[in-house]
Amino acid sequence: MKHIMILTLQLVGCLSLTAQAIEDLSFGTETTLEIMTWNIEHFPKNGQTTINYVIDIIEALDADIVALQEVDDINHFEQMIGSLSSYDGYLESVWFAGLAYIYKPDIIHINNIYEIYTSREYWSYFPRSPMILDFNFMNERFIIINNHFKCCGDGILDLNITNDEETRRYFASSLLKEYVDTYFLNENVIILGDLNDSLLDDPQNNVFQKILDDQDNYLVADLEIANGNSSEWSFPTWPSHLDHILLTNELFFEFKNTGSDIQTIKIEEYLPGGWSEYDENISDHRPVAIKLLLDGNLDVANFTKPKTVFLNYPNPFSSETTFSFKSSADLNKIVIFNLNGQKIMSLDVHEEQSSIVFNAKNFLNGIYIAKLLSNNNKIATRKLVLIK
Repeated sequence: MKHIMILTLQLVGCLSLTAQAIEDLSFGTETTLEIMTWNIEHFPKNGQTTINYVIDIIEALDADIVALQEVDDINHFEQMIGSLSSYDGYLESVWFAGLAYIYKPDIIHINNIYEIYTSREYWSYFPRSPMILDFNFMNERFIIINNHFKCCGDGILDLNITNDEETRRYFASSLLKEYVDTYFLNENVIILGDLNDSLLDDPQNNVFQKILDDQDNYLVADLEIANGNSSEWSFPTWPSHLDHILLTNELFFEFKNTGSDIQTIKIEEYLPGGWSEYDENISDHRPVAIKLLLDGNLDVANFTKPKTVFLNYPNPFSSETTFSFKSSADLNKIVIFNLNGQKIMSLDVHEEQSSIVFNAKNFLNGIYIAKLLSNNNKIATRKLVLIK
């Protein structure tokens, strides 16, 4: 009787696993911003079959934004977008396997979509020009930079060999960092895509070392996945973890919220044929997705409101900086945090006041975050750079 019971339990377990289907996939919520990066391997890999799968997967996961790599056919891409019930899409070109975005227009308000590093001098580093999605979500501006770096190599970074694959990825990641540091200071920036290299290489061979070393300004959100079990990696056939999501420090606090998360989406577990079915009909990469819990007081109805003016000058500064903002009876304070999330000072804002001085002479050099509060709810954020 004992053996029969064990066998019955095993059969029930097998049935429960195989009973999962694509419609059981889930990721998106009504209270978070969800962004997914997905190398979709020469879409559509298996024609109409692939299109049907991808439509079902995107609808089930319900992410707000999907950044795609390796879209090969614009007509099939547009056909897929037309079949998605609540999404729109953008594809610049299919040159060398195009980059694309799929997004919810009722939630994501697009400011601009454009490519960078497009001239010939950058073609070696960026065989696919990075694509920027500039958008507003919950009354805040966000920047996503979608990428597909050069593949392959021997794992050795030799900066003296210009066509070395690791060298090309090293300069690509360095140029992206330079662009963000120059043009998107104080913005919510997310760098993602198939970056085609490991985060865990030793420093002399790590193509991401400049970013990994700048922990005050950048966080590799999927580093824990890379350090974890290979069963969670995005490219299981090697196996390796190649698809990454990086955040600038304006999003550090949001990522630490208990409602935020990042994971590799193992779609094959929801297919009867498992990995072989997924690999044959969809892609050889799993998607990696992040959800960010932002301030709960903001809702979709606020999307069309103009962003609050909240500036400070000088920045960087050595001892004092002056915050300026539009006067409002609802403003009540500016709160300063360090990068560990600890509150270090609170400045009261009085009615009719439109500026206030922050004296940082007793604080150490570094990066700080200032939050402008209205009725104790955050309405704007600034990154402060203190250099004595």
